[in-house]
Amino acid sequence: MRRNSPAVISCCLVGTALCSVLLGAHAQNPPAAGKTAAQQFKNIRVLKDIPAEDLIPAMQFMSASLGVDCEYCHVEHAPDKDDKKEKGYARHMIEMMMNINKDNFEGKRWVTCYSCHRGAAKPISVPVISATEKMPEMMAGESVDKSSYPKPESLFDKYLAAVGGTDALKKITSRVQKGTIAFGGQKVPMEIYAKSPDKRLSAVHRKDGDSTTAYDGKMGWMTVPGRVRIMTSQEAEGFAMDADLNLPAHLQAMFTKLDTDDGEKIDGHDTWLVVGEREGKPPLRLFFDKQSGLLLRLLRYSDSPLGLNPLQIDFADYRESGGAKIPYRWTQSRPSNRFTIQVESSEQNVPLDDAKFAPPPQPSAH
Repeated sequence: MRRNSPAVISCCLVGTALCSVLLGAHAQNPPAAGKTAAQQFKNIRVLKDIPAEDLIPAMQFMSASLGVDCEYCHVEHAPDKDDKKEKGYARHMIEMMMNINKDNFEGKRWVTCYSCHRGAAKPISVPVISATEKMPEMMAGESVDKSSYPKPESLFDKYLAAVGGTDALKKITSRVQKGTIAFGGQKVPMEIYAKSPDKRLSAVHRKDGDSTTAYDGKMGWMTVPGRVRIMTSQEAEGFAMDADLNLPAHLQAMFTKLDTDDGEKIDGHDTWLVVGEREGKPPLRLFFDKQSGLLLRLLRYSDSPLGLNPLQIDFADYRESGGAKIPYRWTQSRPSNRFTIQVESSEQNVPLDDAKFAPPPQPSAH
């Protein structure tokens, strides 16, 4: 990914890559329900039978697994062409990976691009010598006794109390925040609008025009100057979670199975890790401060035909706002990009029209 590319920065707000803009430009229409990748895009050979909206997540997974951008395999502005030999290699590697899983793991996706590449364009074939001494697993001793660990439900309750409680959250019907977003050595102003129960819009004010990501309660969309793109269902699901002003009160109802573990230290704070499983969806990992109970990190995944794409959000600078405690800073990280949002002002219960969250019309194609 080109970290300073305006398209990348706009797209990374909802977890899309530059390839989503490139491929979208060569599709006849936005991905339609029921269409396959071969029906929607040009010159698809290996992944032709997957749903059209799953093609971009698959490209994102390969980009992250190999640490390369779209133009490593594709001709810039002409992704359907076969001029680069790397594209042919990629097709062969995808077929090989699928056959390995089919022949050895009952079709389960145990082997992925990342299994061999580990962020490098060429597969890693020689074990890496670590700078720190590690205890072999066979010598690590018995499994950890978790009987003294807090129950996930109690951690959810502590988190809810730490942010002000259910009653305080219910009193907030909308929120308008102004601040900055920092990426690639630059910082630009942005605004975030949220309306209960499930609407959200963020606008980044760049020199070449505004870029927007939004969820209107049913669907998500994003814009860069001159282009509108509807989010895939998985992208929209993640943004809907961000749009929930009452998320701390809704956590317990989200999962079918919960487990607590000792979490990693985050900015000097010891944490509890709660792993929540959802029916038919990737797990969600939540890291809570052992002392304050506040949520310090959320790690979620979007599925793709080739593997899981991770998204990590670190929350910090919690302050009181309208009777509830909210993070004034958060950092969103993916394998290929990272940005930090710093809120400078936050105002509650501002009248917001639902029309603000509706997607604009798609510009006419030239």
